Amino acid sequence: MLLAYLPVLILIGFVSLVVFAVLFVSSLLRPQNPYEDKLKPWECGLEPIGEASKGQMRIHFFIVAILFIIFDVESLFLFPWAVILNEPGISAFLLVEMVIFIVVLAIGLVYAWVKGALDWV
Repeated sequence: MLLAYLPVLILIGFVSLVVFAVLFVSSLLRPQNPYEDKLKPWECGLEPIGEASKGQMRIHFFIVAILFIIFDVESLFLFPWAVILNEPGISAFLLVEMVIFIVVLAIGLVYAWVKGALDWV
């Protein structure tokens, strides 16, 4: 039974060998000239000011990104609902369920708006 896994083990070994060979050859051929400007952190073309570990970072951008992901993913649930609702014989329970879902999303959006999570200033 273990012979059935032999091709997989051979493939894993071959891929591992190729990976280590490529890393070894690239370490031999790459230029070895680190200098101060090359080792500096770089972000969006701006000169770094201070140390990154001690600087204050605005969390607002992350909150907006998380809100976008939440509402984007939850809005994906509306597409199957719209397709199923178009079929005959669908009960009113499905409509009530989706209205409750949309109301919960609206409450979350209003809450984020009132807390100022959507303000860019």
